[in-house]
Amino acid sequence: MKSLFPSDDFVLQHRGPKRPLDARRAYASLWEEERDHRGVLAPTAVVFLTNRECPFRCVMCDLWVNTLDRPVPQGAIATQIRSALADLPPARHVKLYNAGSFFDPAAIPEDDDEEIAAAVKGFERVIVESHPAFLAGAHGKRCLRFRDRISGQLEVAVGLETAHPEVLGRLNKKMTVDTFRRTGDFLRTHDIALRVFILLSPPFMPAAESLEWACRSLDLAARCGATAATVIPARGGNGAMEALGDAFRPPRLSDLECAVEHGLAIGGMRVFADLWNIDRFFDCGCSRDRAARLAAMNREQRAPRRITCTCDDIGGSAGFAPCR
Repeated sequence: MKSLFPSDDFVLQHRGPKRPLDARRAYASLWEEERDHRGVLAPTAVVFLTNRECPFRCVMCDLWVNTLDRPVPQGAIATQIRSALADLPPARHVKLYNAGSFFDPAAIPEDDDEEIAAAVKGFERVIVESHPAFLAGAHGKRCLRFRDRISGQLEVAVGLETAHPEVLGRLNKKMTVDTFRRTGDFLRTHDIALRVFILLSPPFMPAAESLEWACRSLDLAARCGATAATVIPARGGNGAMEALGDAFRPPRLSDLECAVEHGLAIGGMRVFADLWNIDRFFDCGCSRDRAARLAAMNREQRAPRRITCTCDDIGGSAGFAPCR
């Protein structure tokens, strides 16, 4: 299994069914507060757009579950945004996450960009996500046109995943570390903020090196001008990850804490832990306290006092193994 290089066919053959979705409704939305680049808590609307599936079939991705097999009708994306925002409290920032690339014309029709810009008028910051392939050539020009259409600051979130070149090559993401660097240069040159997604313990990463490479990835993100980075603990559940066998080992919460602490210590870049379904990583008696500490780091952008582990005392009765 160690020699496996997953392909599109490998990923597809291990998939389950997709969720049934309405092309004119966002599949989810939420309101959150996130500390902004000025250190102020910014109310933020997050809209998870329904659109065509991403053409890049990364081995660790489970976002395809909430995508369509066909492009959405013209005007559908702006309709989704307006409807979702109407149901959320007021916000200063908006995240338009589409389980792929915002500038992929098969996912978000370019003819809709003007209407989308009107739908997010008044937001101080508009955050979208994109694979580097959709930030080059003609796609890069679309990104710049969209930047000019919106009234606020454009921020693009890019999945670096890992700075480990061999591991990145095995994720079937079809990008390299150099690709990421060029993307950072492009965004910085054109006054577009960069947000980065980093995986903790991606598949094919030796367990003993996962924390080190998460920290190295944060270092790279900072050097490339990122103003925000989110560390995502790699999780199974999409079929392909389970098929990798021993090539994937889920991370520990203590490593996630250390990675976020490292990122905060760099300075000049906000660093967040992805806490979605974080309880699936609870493996010792102190896990709930660690999750609460991570939530505090997300909100305050500083590291509170470290957790004193007492798992040797309570781990057995709590059903958890002691911390390492």
